[in-house]
Amino acid sequence: MAVYTTLSDSDVAALMAQYDIGNAVTCEGIAEGVENTNYKLTTPQGRFILTLFEKRVSETDLPFFMGVMERLAARRFPAPMPIAARSGSHLVRVAGKPAAIVSFLDGVWPRVWNGAHCAAIGDALARMHVALDGFEQTRANRLSIDGWETLIKPRLSEAEALRPGLAAEVARDLAEVRAAWPSQLPRGAIHADLFPDNAFFVGDQLSGVIDFYFACTDLLAYDLAACLNAWCFDGVRYDLERGRAMIQAYANVRPLSAGERAALPVLARGAALRFFATRLTDWSTTPEGATVTPKDPLEYADKLRFHRQAQRAADYGA
Repeated sequence: MAVYTTLSDSDVAALMAQYDIGNAVTCEGIAEGVENTNYKLTTPQGRFILTLFEKRVSETDLPFFMGVMERLAARRFPAPMPIAARSGSHLVRVAGKPAAIVSFLDGVWPRVWNGAHCAAIGDALARMHVALDGFEQTRANRLSIDGWETLIKPRLSEAEALRPGLAAEVARDLAEVRAAWPSQLPRGAIHADLFPDNAFFVGDQLSGVIDFYFACTDLLAYDLAACLNAWCFDGVRYDLERGRAMIQAYANVRPLSAGERAALPVLARGAALRFFATRLTDWSTTPEGATVTPKDPLEYADKLRFHRQAQRAADYGA
């Protein structure tokens, strides 16, 4: 989450006039994250999150995101519920941009996490995949192989400036992952960005999963691979115990096929490329004055070093 667009009092008043949730008591910007503009909104009826869609989000994708959250919340998965405007739509416009209001989820994201957190994420990810089984809406993953190449290749000189030799390493990663990428694995709607700051906990219990604005239709095991990247490294070292806890908890709900286990190393390497690609882009293109700090792409350059030598699912704790 982040703040790129500042709303005036009249903007907020015009927005609230489209809903039946009361007038805004407070509307406070949320500085965390990198993609969209987000506000914590309080009305006499409770707390909500207001999102203005920016940057890489296409307006035509928004009904898919709303549909995913609505389906999950209806099936008692702890996801935000989109709030319908008086028009019946979950989408409105504010300050000239598409926007949505969703329910507020209690909890905080863990600044420090352990194997228990990783197990909770594995369990939740599998329950999410099961809840979305048969979801009829689809959205192509624009941040898959073609998308990584589109973002990275024009910026290889910037990668080289960050670390000498990195451009050649990443170019080789792109070629090798493309050659080995699986296609005949179970597919469905996935979160695709379940980082620690998108998971809320109350004590040790997972209380919410948020930020479904990269959700797409892709390989289910790729979603797990993205979580292994996000949760199971301790600095540059892959933590086998965290990985084992996450994979086992996932498989207890939705067993992994032999093909999914075999593909885990290339899927994890690809997920690292995806996050390196967007971080490299944000590093050089975040607009001046935005209330957001771009994340360091070298974190994922370091993780790629581990993925290059990982050969089996067992190297990830499977």
